[in-house]
Parts: sequence; structure tokens; C-alpha cells
Amino acid sequence: MAIRHTLAKLASASIVHTVTLSALLCAVLSGTTLADEPLRPWAENPWYWSYHGEPVLMLGGSDDDNLFQWPEDELQAQLDRLAAAGGNVIRNTMSDRNDKDFEVYPFKQLENGKYDLNEWNEEYWLRLDRMLTATAERNIFVQIEIWDRFDYTDNRDSDRWQVHPYNPVNNVNYTYEESGFAKRYPDHPGANKQPFFFTTPKQRNNSTILRFQKRFVNQLLEHSLPFDHVLYCIDNETNGEEEWSRYWANFIKQRAAKEGKKIYLTEMWDDWNLNAERHKRTFDHPELYDFVDISQNNHNKGQKHWDNFLDVREYLSTQPRPINTTKTYGADGNKFGHKDQDAIERFWRHLLAGAASMRFHRPDSGLGLNDKAVACLRAARKLESLVPLWSIEPKNQLLSDRDENEAYAAANTGSACAVYLPLGGEVQLDLSDAKSPMSLQWINIDTGEFGAKQPLASGSRATLKAPSKQNWVAAIVAH
Repeated sequence: MAIRHTLAKLASASIVHTVTLSALLCAVLSGTTLADEPLRPWAENPWYWSYHGEPVLMLGGSDDDNLFQWPEDELQAQLDRLAAAGGNVIRNTMSDRNDKDFEVYPFKQLENGKYDLNEWNEEYWLRLDRMLTATAERNIFVQIEIWDRFDYTDNRDSDRWQVHPYNPVNNVNYTYEESGFAKRYPDHPGANKQPFFFTTPKQRNNSTILRFQKRFVNQLLEHSLPFDHVLYCIDNETNGEEEWSRYWANFIKQRAAKEGKKIYLTEMWDDWNLNAERHKRTFDHPELYDFVDISQNNHNKGQKHWDNFLDVREYLSTQPRPINTTKTYGADGNKFGHKDQDAIERFWRHLLAGAASMRFHRPDSGLGLNDKAVACLRAARKLESLVPLWSIEPKNQLLSDRDENEAYAAANTGSACAVYLPLGGEVQLDLSDAKSPMSLQWINIDTGEFGAKQPLASGSRATLKAPSKQNWVAAIVAH
């Protein structure tokens, strides 16, 4: 562990921004240095993350959910491509499906073919270490999801439960009768019929299975806690019971505290409607859930998608926290009927609405890290270089002559503004509060390149007309 910790510290470097005086003061008063500060909500603007005391906008995409399982050469190439595009975050489920021939389970397989849940498969954990070290070296943050309900189902012709080590027929540790498990789980996991997710003391108190689950989480934390660039999410898009999530949130935080670590975690609920009561389990409990993940908003489109996010932002406004969206859906041929353009629009609406972290979901449900995703990341970093996203707020009220879904704006009134126009468009922008002349820099989202630059007069209403019927963002700043 000490070696991993040293590697992580050496590999970690701050991500290009100005350190504020108040951040320096906080560090002095706490007896720490800014270089020691882990990934955490930014003290200056808690809607966003900071790393080593400096604000950081988290942007990403990847071609799989569990990159740690990938062969080393492919993993390194994926991370290099992400970093070269300006990306700095991946999603990593601790998933161990048998969908690909290179994936392995965390448990040791005996000569008779069965697994012993009391023994580890060291290859699984070496792969996790390799991914955590490689991401730290590249300043790429990792949002780990601990449990994924799709791992324990026979749904979608996968038969994953039939071969999983937790299935009693595949291990030497318990029987069907002792565990309470059934031989098959053919329903979609959203039906929540898998007893695996009811084991905690305030649920069914299934100590037979819970002890192995706790052992797994402890082993995960043994490997991840030495690193300072990791966030934690309990589940992938769950609609399970609240007590399951609360149990693991408390368990993880208590274990981290014993190691002298402060970690940040959340839960990801399955409801596409962000006003659903289930989301309030995280919204209403900042003492337990340090940030929120609203990935399922990405099943929505257009103005509804934007408005849903702003509803959450308003709901959290008395105690702001980072809002992450680790799964941006949309790809041509997607089973949900979502297109490439849907993914691009969702990414940019969330960016201007104030999301702290955005990632393109893996194919075929998302763009992953294809050329369109890379262009988006490059364009977003160009915008950030002119208009730091944490310095502006959503301000569609500055726009007029606007059709639904034609344009979206965020601004620090009078000094900077960003306007996203999907597939071209023309709107009026109110610059009446500008105290000095402004300049407009177009950025082509579809190519990731700068476009034309032009002056804008202050104290007036400006016409913004996209240079073409592509995705464009206008960066407007005072001279």
C-alpha cells in the first residue's frame, strides 16, 4: 500500500488554474499544503470540483465501463487518447461480467472449476492497481461504481448469473438454501428481485452473503484509498431500497476514516424524472452523499433536459454540491432511439447549465471516445480557456428571438458569456450590462477548432448567428 501511495503522490499534478488567496489561507489554517489536497468540492464554488486546491472541470468519454479489466496496451492507448483530447475523467464499474474473454472475477477459481469467495484472484486486483496508477499519471479522475445490478442477472440473453461466483452452484462457500438465492433471475434487474441487494441489517439481514460483500468492499478500498483522484458511487442506475445505499455509504466512509482519509461518494438512481422522490434520498442528505449523479437525465432531450438539470440545481441551492453526469447517452443505432446529435447536445447543455463532470457513455449507448466525442472535448477545453465554466451561471434570460432548443446561455453578466447553438441558429443576446467592449470567438464543436473572431459593442443587443448548421459555441468576453 505504501508503494502505491507514493506512486500516486508522485504521479499527481495540479490541473492548470489560478490558486486563490482564500484557498491558500484555508490550507495554512488546516496545516496542509494545496499540493496535498485530494479531489474534493471546491471551497470557492462547491458546484465544482477542485484538485490540489485548484478548480477542475471534469470532462471525459471511454469505450467501456470497466476499463480496469482491459489488456494493458489497450488501456494505456485509451487513456492516452482521452488525455490528448483534454479529457480527465473515466467511469469505472467494478464489474466482472463474462461478456469478454479477457475479463476476470475477483475470486480464486479452484481446480474443480468452483470459486472460493475467501480467496482472491490477484490478477483482478493487479488490474485495478494498474488502472489507478495509469490514471493518476495522466491526471485523469476515476468515478468508481461498486455494484452493478446487471452483473447478477440472466436478463438480455447474458446468463451472467449462471456463471457468476456468487451463484451457489459456482462456489464452495454456501448453498442455495443457506444464501437465499434462486437458480435463475430472468427479469430485468430493474424489477429488483435479486436478493443480493437486500442483505444489509435493516433489510433482510442476510449475514451469509453480507460478509462476502463486506470483504469485497474492504479489499477494493485497500487498493483505492491510497489514491487521491477517486470518487465513489454505490451502484449503477439503481432503483433499490434506500437502506442498501445508506448502509454502503456509511460502511465506506467509516472505513476511509479509519485510514485517515476523507472520500466523496454518491448514489445513482434510475429515475429519468429528476423530480422523483427517489432522487431526494441523495439530494436531501448532503451529510452522507457529497455529490449527486443525474446521469439518467440523459434519457431526456431538448428543453426538458436543460430544465430538469436546473430544477436540481435550484433544489440543491441552499447547500450546493457538484452535480456529475457520468453517462451521456446518445449514438446512432442506439436501442433507445437516441442519435449522435442527442449526445452532443446533452453534453453541451449540461456543460453550460453547470455540471461538474460530464462523460460520454460507452458504445453503443453513447459516443464513447470516438472522433465526435474527442472533438467535443477539445472544443470544451477551448471554451474553458476563454471562459472558465465555474465563473458563469446558466442565463437563458439573456436570449431573445429564440426557438425551443435553439440556443443555451451561461454568463457572468457584464464580463463573460457562453452561448451554445445546436445545428446552427440565430438569436439575440442582451449585452446591456457590459461595461466595456466585448469580443466573440466562435468554436466549432464538430471539429474541435476555433472559428472566426469578431468584436461586439457593449450596452446593446447583439445578433448571434452560427457560422454554419453545425454545433457551435460562442465565447464572449470583455476586452
